[in-house]
Amino acid sequence: MSDATPLTATTATHCPYCALQCGMNLREPQSEGGLVQVVERPDFPVNRGALCGKGRTAPALLSSRVRLTEPLVRRHATGRLEPATWEEALQTIAAGLRRTRTVHGPDAVGVFGGGGLTNEKAYTLGKFARVVLGTSQIDYNGRFCMSSAAAAHQRAFGLDRGLPFPLEDIPRTGCVILVGSNLAETMPPALRYLTELRENGGTLIVVDPRRTRTAEQADLHLAPRPGTDLALALGLLHLVVAEGRADEEFIQDRTSGWQEARSAAMAHWPELVERITGIGVPQLREAVRMFCEPESAMVLTARGPEQHSKGTDTVSAWINLCLATGRAGRPLSGYGCLTGQGNGQGGREHGQKADQLPGYRKLDDPAARAHVAEVWGVDPDSLPGPGRSAYELLDALGGDVKSLLLMGSNPVVSAPRAGHVEERLRSLDFLAVADVVLSETAALADVVLPVTQWAEETGTTTNLEGRVLLRRRAVSPPPGVRSDLEVLGALAGLLGHEKGFPADPEEVFDELRRASAGGPADYSGITYRRIAEEDGVFWPCPEAGAVVDAQDPAGPAGPAGAAGTSGAWPRAGTIDQPPAGAPHPGTPRLFLERFATPDGRARFVPVVHRVAAEEADREYPVLLTTGRVVAQYQSGAQTRRVDELNAAAPGPFVELHPLLAERLGVGQGDQVAVVSRRGRAQGPARITDGIRPDTVFMPFHWPGEGRVNSVTNPALDPTSRMPEFKVCAVRLEPVTPTP
Repeated sequence: MSDATPLTATTATHCPYCALQCGMNLREPQSEGGLVQVVERPDFPVNRGALCGKGRTAPALLSSRVRLTEPLVRRHATGRLEPATWEEALQTIAAGLRRTRTVHGPDAVGVFGGGGLTNEKAYTLGKFARVVLGTSQIDYNGRFCMSSAAAAHQRAFGLDRGLPFPLEDIPRTGCVILVGSNLAETMPPALRYLTELRENGGTLIVVDPRRTRTAEQADLHLAPRPGTDLALALGLLHLVVAEGRADEEFIQDRTSGWQEARSAAMAHWPELVERITGIGVPQLREAVRMFCEPESAMVLTARGPEQHSKGTDTVSAWINLCLATGRAGRPLSGYGCLTGQGNGQGGREHGQKADQLPGYRKLDDPAARAHVAEVWGVDPDSLPGPGRSAYELLDALGGDVKSLLLMGSNPVVSAPRAGHVEERLRSLDFLAVADVVLSETAALADVVLPVTQWAEETGTTTNLEGRVLLRRRAVSPPPGVRSDLEVLGALAGLLGHEKGFPADPEEVFDELRRASAGGPADYSGITYRRIAEEDGVFWPCPEAGAVVDAQDPAGPAGPAGAAGTSGAWPRAGTIDQPPAGAPHPGTPRLFLERFATPDGRARFVPVVHRVAAEEADREYPVLLTTGRVVAQYQSGAQTRRVDELNAAAPGPFVELHPLLAERLGVGQGDQVAVVSRRGRAQGPARITDGIRPDTVFMPFHWPGEGRVNSVTNPALDPTSRMPEFKVCAVRLEPVTPTP
């Protein structure tokens, strides 16, 4: 339900939730005070009209009854957040940030962004942090989502884009290994691609410690012990070699580093892998047969194997399996990451990461700094260097970092060791939050700013395919609500930068295009008009005239060379060279001619299995893993405010095996506490034989006593700095009902 004022009869736009960015139409209310209606948009290729419950009910968040409509400032006299004018709220934020910089230096100010911010917002937030605040202390919650896969992509291919092919290729391949993804609940409209795969004669292998709705669709379900996906991938590669299934011609012609990776894999023989993972040798052999017999195959991973202290190496092992079998850089084959957040792909490309500049440039690259500084009109030497990663930044709050500006994130619920993170947020000298709703994090702030959301603003996002999309403004926001771009522009002005921070999203996007030009994620040939006319444009897409010779993608005219990065330009390999001056068509399929490495070869990375940062022991004998449910999203700050979704998923639960429940004396629906070395969470027991007896599962969408991230482990991957959300040691305690 929405009480917003409609501007157009019907507007083509996109869902505000996951990285599919499903197309939808919004229709204005038929009467005053009526509903904004979601209407199917069957011509959009990603979802072809299908929507999940979250997408269908998204307009409920447009109502003033569930969202913020005026600024709030914490009054010293009462200690409470109370309504304030925009002038007072902005002045208070500017004074707080200025005071911290003056007393403690620019790096005492932190900035924390979100994977749901549009490209324009993410770009402006990174620019604001580095130009206006002069701080290196900026990161975002996407670090908790796709960072391990991104790091592995970079190591192997020289480029990170979630999927190197469009979703439409999946039904046409021969086999898909889906690792740690419950697609049926996290991205329901995408399940049709797996259904069509099987209808076309292909096979599906699902790797998950739980028998999820997705696993029930599989031809083969492998249920490893949590934290052992790395051993599983290495064991499969061992069998590929032992059974003579390696593609030696592909390895010779298009890769490097095979001998080292091969030697590492051969130390993981099938019986050893069975002991580590709990998956029998016959199942391992069957998985290899199913993957290798067709002419084409894919491996797709999600958070299951990635959210580990060894997540980058785990993804590298799955990439090695693709490379060794020639399932990469060829049509209908490859490795892909199913990016999770709505703009998780674009959010990690344009500057809100700690080590990054727009266009996926590296902050410590002198040529990249010079290029972006020229676009911004600043001295390259004035730009700060790389800062802390997301959890390390949150852990530093109240210590080195005294003040924080936070946009579009709710770490009180979503961060690992969440109780500690909440304490760190409370210890800050000053906290300002811009959000649509009063989240659990916003409730701790000194100032809260109400900002526009998806249907009330125009901006671009980039979905999991690398398809840049245009969300269009369909309704006016309530009075008293401003956009994030307006907020950043106003704060920049109050802090002495009156120019360079426009509020018009298309103007910001045009600057982003210039800043990204020549970088790995080159958007310079993409315009709002092209996106609208073409149902999105795949990056890289250089501006007309910047296209390189198809036979010399690393040539001096190539965009990557101009950026001072690897010098390798990842052309699609199936797109003819455009005529001189013609627009670049975009790049739906990467790596078919060469990989984005200096020599054009994909790189094997030798990895070996290692145990989780925290294994089960006598005191904490059970392994916990976490995830999502279909009716809620991320920290639940939005979906918990939608009645229909809450009715479908009203609260957390503890999923456990009947054998474990019997040992504990727990019955269906009984309250169970999950306790780790860091904290405690509880929920009603959900007893099922669809989970391993040594494992329990809790969804992570709720605060309070059901906050499972009070329990999770912040141990970090040494490369990606990803926390180990997906496995930690716990004990279970029946909760005695209170009389």
